[in-house]
Amino acid sequence: MFVPKIVFFDIDDTLYLKQQRLIPDSARDAIRRLQEKGIRVAIASGRSPSVLPEAAKQLIDEYGIDPVLLINGQYIRYQGEVLKAFPMQRQVLAGVSAALEQAGINHAFVSANDVAVAWEEAHFAAAAAELGLPYIVDKRHYDTQEVYQMLAFYPPEYDKAVAAMLPAHLKTVRWHQYGVDILDATGSKARGIAAVLQALGVQMEEAMAFGDGANDVEMLQAVGFGVAMGNAAPELKRLAKYVCPRADEDGIFRGLRDLGII
Repeated sequence: MFVPKIVFFDIDDTLYLKQQRLIPDSARDAIRRLQEKGIRVAIASGRSPSVLPEAAKQLIDEYGIDPVLLINGQYIRYQGEVLKAFPMQRQVLAGVSAALEQAGINHAFVSANDVAVAWEEAHFAAAAAELGLPYIVDKRHYDTQEVYQMLAFYPPEYDKAVAAMLPAHLKTVRWHQYGVDILDATGSKARGIAAVLQALGVQMEEAMAFGDGANDVEMLQAVGFGVAMGNAAPELKRLAKYVCPRADEDGIFRGLRDLGII
């Protein structure tokens, strides 16, 4: 039976039910049981510090969850400090921003403290409200802040055109019908996890992870035991070692229980 030394949890639609804006009591119980067994609990999310749901912030504080990997592993907090960060180069940000603006594609810059959208736009504002995403408007946010990731807002039929605009060392990861992350091609939750495990003296094969989205692919492939939620994308389910029930069906608790970990 596999018993991990550390378990990494994605937030949205893994730990946190985005539509209901809550964390199930069963997930809290699972975290408590893991910690009672001496298994470390960590967060690995695509969200930035400024847009963490209040329920997730409370969970992290209540259970002392540490480390916390944010912005798809580009920004890592451990023991109250920044353990590792992977900012994008300002000239790259400026070039991508100019190309997207010329194409009429709205976009945003993700720093530790803000999500800064290039320009105000009605459908973006509506989507941000739906997702509970606070933001500011600052098309040159990279001049004053370290930016770890960009966001761009366009439907899938624009994917090829946008890919052609980007430098080869960048990639896109879709997280919404009208939204993608833009980050370094080597950037992922897996890279962030590798940095964390090195600091903790834990081997990758001793780690476990739960996720549901396209930005969880590398993470589930890298760790010793990758678990896809029942609500996960088919691609993620295919590569996971185990598929647990849906997040809204007590998936985390039931998965850990059925695997004999709690």
